[in-house]
Amino acid sequence: MLNEELRRTLTAMPKAELHIHIEGSLEPELIFELAQRNGVSLPYPSVEALRQAYAFSDLQSFLDIYYAGASVLLTEQDFYDMTAAYLQRAAADNVRHAELFFDPQTHTARGIAIETVINGIWRACQDSPVSASLILCFLRHLSEEEAIATLEDAIPYRDKFIGVGLDSSEVGHPPEKFARVFERARNLGLHLVAHAGEEGPPAYIESALDVLNVERIDHGVRCLEDPALVARLVREHMALTVCPLSNIKLRVFDVMGQHNLRRLLDAGLAVTVNSDDPAYFGGYVNDNYLAAFEALPLDASHARQLARNSFNAAFLEPEQKRAWLAEVDRFFSEIQ
Repeated sequence: MLNEELRRTLTAMPKAELHIHIEGSLEPELIFELAQRNGVSLPYPSVEALRQAYAFSDLQSFLDIYYAGASVLLTEQDFYDMTAAYLQRAAADNVRHAELFFDPQTHTARGIAIETVINGIWRACQDSPVSASLILCFLRHLSEEEAIATLEDAIPYRDKFIGVGLDSSEVGHPPEKFARVFERARNLGLHLVAHAGEEGPPAYIESALDVLNVERIDHGVRCLEDPALVARLVREHMALTVCPLSNIKLRVFDVMGQHNLRRLLDAGLAVTVNSDDPAYFGGYVNDNYLAAFEALPLDASHARQLARNSFNAAFLEPEQKRAWLAEVDRFFSEIQ
């Protein structure tokens, strides 16, 4: 059982969040509020009925309802309000820095201008109580040509996002499908990340490293199936943005007690804890820490390592990174 002292440590410690899909932070209450504001009809009679629909059997069944929820986002103010709501929750969880994924293709396919999407999210980040930056993600179930077009459309707003990522349905859409668009992004000086090794095999992690040249692996929990890959990830200090509650909700693991977070740490991997799509998966970043530490043999030393990993893996200026790492160290020295 999680003792009260460790619970306080997990909730109060400074941390970064590096794997959060901003559209996945849309709570049912805000979905209904925006639907009413914009005259959008929802296929659910109430907030409670929508909450009850959050019962997923796999990644695809989650994505179906995720895209339905995003249909209420029409104006720049909608994107601002969604982002501001998440950032307030992040601040309450003692997140110091967040790197937000967003999916422009989910919105441009509905006729929303990419400018509307980026400006709304970006403005909320400027007004945020925590440091926040944006990573533009490509939907991997769509074609690379569509991803390239999306990147080109986003270039006028290049100063408002720091990197690109790859998300949506993993199985059947290997990283190498997106080699050209990632090369284009790299030439633009953008940071590169990709979802790999969640539902997809360890080979997808290797492709993300070798073909896309990513700087961070999102999820990556299946790496333990390949000892040589684990050794490489450790050697290259390649961070994994692990999302415990998401992994349970999407049946990567059946129960939290089976999660491999402790084994990943024991292997020397640069693991971080994140919330993924918190409105849909049962909790924000502190909820993920608490659920994992409740079910697994983890203690304050692991908490400190995870907090340090979160800042080390962040795309931050060295001086800012050092400052937050020093804050983590002070925090843990004061509770000993």
